[in-house]
Amino acid sequence: MYAITSLGDDVFVVRKGGQQIEVYNAVIFALRRHITVPGLGPRSDGIAACVRNKCLYLSDDEKDIVHRVRLSGIRLVENWSVASKPTGLSVNNAHHVVVACYEADKLQEYTTHGSLVREISLQAGVMSPWHAVQLSTGDYVVSQNKSSGEVSVVNVDGHVVQSYGQTQMSDIEAMTDPTNLTLASNDDILVADGRNDGRILSINRSSGAVQELPLSAVGGIQNPLALCLDESRGRLYVGECGGEHRVLVFDVTATL
Repeated sequence: MYAITSLGDDVFVVRKGGQQIEVYNAVIFALRRHITVPGLGPRSDGIAACVRNKCLYLSDDEKDIVHRVRLSGIRLVENWSVASKPTGLSVNNAHHVVVACYEADKLQEYTTHGSLVREISLQAGVMSPWHAVQLSTGDYVVSQNKSSGEVSVVNVDGHVVQSYGQTQMSDIEAMTDPTNLTLASNDDILVADGRNDGRILSINRSSGAVQELPLSAVGGIQNPLALCLDESRGRLYVGECGGEHRVLVFDVTATL
């Protein structure tokens, strides 16, 4: 399991080593179909859906490209080159795709057809970006996938505005290898973190407090990597990269 996103009544899942996207019904959790993505490499750590452009974006960290898959009309797959080791993807309010480039220590923003809008070189020691999501303020929240993990908010010049790390986590263990992020409508941040097999952290943007969400799964959450929040259903999807590689579905209505 590497990436997961949702759009309408569909949940899209990408697993290791295939050139297909699994499409599930979000109501009954049944597998509906597969979408083949020709040329997709063995590892895609990022998938994002755009409701306006009716497409999916997938990162390909072996070939350093992003694939665009059109969902309506004649299915068409396009791709374009990006900086080194693209991992997490997101779509911002301008309906552009934001690419976290892990080895280049950069964020890149592209139009739906691959024209570069903005490139942000991360400053002040922010490195190994796994995922980036744009906040309503225009700043970007970035997960740094390293053993002393940290989540930082950076501006369009790449400078740190705020960081969330060990100093905000006195009551719980510090982050280790944070990966994918997702935002609630109030800009609160959810983080998939690898500490102690796995957990999902919640960062309150108003107070800066970091808490672990009380999510229960048989055998615990095993190395969570994929993360998707569907607020319309009060539902959080978590994709495991360990254990049985499950897609876990949590009702988070009461916790967000």
